[in-house]
Amino acid sequence: DKYGGKAVVLARFVPIVRTFAPFVAGVARMAYSKFAAFNVGGAAIWVFGFTGLGYFAGNLPIVKKNFSIAMLLIVLVSVVPV
Repeated sequence: DKYGGKAVVLARFVPIVRTFAPFVAGVARMAYSKFAAFNVGGAAIWVFGFTGLGYFAGNLPIVKKNFSIAMLLIVLVSVVPV
């Protein structure tokens, strides 16, 4: 109960953990309303955070100049296990 909300929000950013977070929250008997609020909050942070990051990083001259390298780095970071 102490770290439940933080765990649900942070689980949004770790692919394998994201799959199991609802089951763990259920086993821990987290209230559905609390789980839903933290889950929606984590999703909003995920969407707006990465959309904003993409918008601002995409406008950097170094990223525009080396777009293919930037995309390759994003793919490589995405597949690295945590």
